[in-house]
Amino acid sequence: MRKQESIFQNIDWWLVLIYLVLVFMGWMNIYASVFNEEHQSITDFSQKYGKQLIWIITSLALALFILIIDGNFYAAFAYPLYGISMVSLIAVLFLGTEISGSKSWFRFGEIGIQPAEFAKFATNMALAKYLSSLNIKLTENSTKITSAFIIGLPLVLILMENETGVALVFLSFIFTLYREGLSGNYLLLGSIVGVLFLLALLVDKLILISILAAIALSLLLIIKKSRKNIFRLSFLFIAAAGVIYSVDYAFNHLEPHQKKRINVFLGKESDLKKAGYNVNQSLIAIGSGGLTGKGFLNGTQTKYDFVPEQSTDFIFCTVGEEWGFVGSLIVVALFIVLLLRIVFIAERQRSPFSRIYAYGVASILFFHFAINLGMTIGLAPVIGIPLPFFSYGGSSLWSFTILLFILIRLDAYRLEILR
Repeated sequence: MRKQESIFQNIDWWLVLIYLVLVFMGWMNIYASVFNEEHQSITDFSQKYGKQLIWIITSLALALFILIIDGNFYAAFAYPLYGISMVSLIAVLFLGTEISGSKSWFRFGEIGIQPAEFAKFATNMALAKYLSSLNIKLTENSTKITSAFIIGLPLVLILMENETGVALVFLSFIFTLYREGLSGNYLLLGSIVGVLFLLALLVDKLILISILAAIALSLLLIIKKSRKNIFRLSFLFIAAAGVIYSVDYAFNHLEPHQKKRINVFLGKESDLKKAGYNVNQSLIAIGSGGLTGKGFLNGTQTKYDFVPEQSTDFIFCTVGEEWGFVGSLIVVALFIVLLLRIVFIAERQRSPFSRIYAYGVASILFFHFAINLGMTIGLAPVIGIPLPFFSYGGSSLWSFTILLFILIRLDAYRLEILR
């Protein structure tokens, strides 16, 4: 049996260091976002920053436990862990507690656990296990269907819990599939569908169809006129028309507050007191920080509760207000370095399972980072996406810690094998 210290010699300390810095910065900003004169002790466990400290300590213990487990465990038990995760997603629909209109939490006294957060790393492991199996190629339709099922099952279950934001995170696995050989046409197709969806909400449908028809006819004049090309263009035009005319059906089945947020984001409505209030106050807070910010604990927008959800979804507002453009740039740079380091680690893996898992980690973290920042500055609709390692919440911190440290353990195991 290998000596235990070999594990700590092999782990990627740069990744661990970035994790610790982000967690510490997140904790300090949670403290700043809910700070008041009556509760100043940073270890006051009746406050969010005190509770977050407990989650941080338990997360570090969890990280240590993950590093101690043998590297073979994660690939060997990927499917059972995925199965347990799916059972928990189903169970919470019947036994869970409804919070803010979402029935996605198990309550144990003062502690709340959200199974949807843990489904991310479980799905990532199952997808990596499947795609790393022998004779599995993403060029085959059966592989595409199975991969879509692995990703789609938790997505649908989480949608049933009314957690649209968390469910959308699972779409980020398209980047992992692309790295493993999925045609770029699927990424292009997804982008086109997204653009058509937005345009159908902004532009009269007949006008939009007319524009598409004009584009199709113009392409027919440019490309070689063959039966095959004419069929392809006709099929694409009909499919695009189908997407456009299905938008109303999909949009009308959203929750009222979700429709309101999308309309405000698209500029179809102006509601600075309700749906648009969060983003407006967020922009005011970030803008008021200027170049270097107002200083630690001096943020008036966040201190006096002008920004809703300021310790969770809008935690970046605190960074912008108290640390300004410089502080915001440092946080963004840290996340970019984190993502680049994960991609670097992914490419040096000898095991297909470890490589695929690593790209899944990068995809999930990138989606959270990009959408959360987009929400705070009005470039994305407000869908309830936390900023990794920063936002208040035990379930999200635990899930991101597990997600990242499984990768660190797999990377360390790569070197153990060579010994």
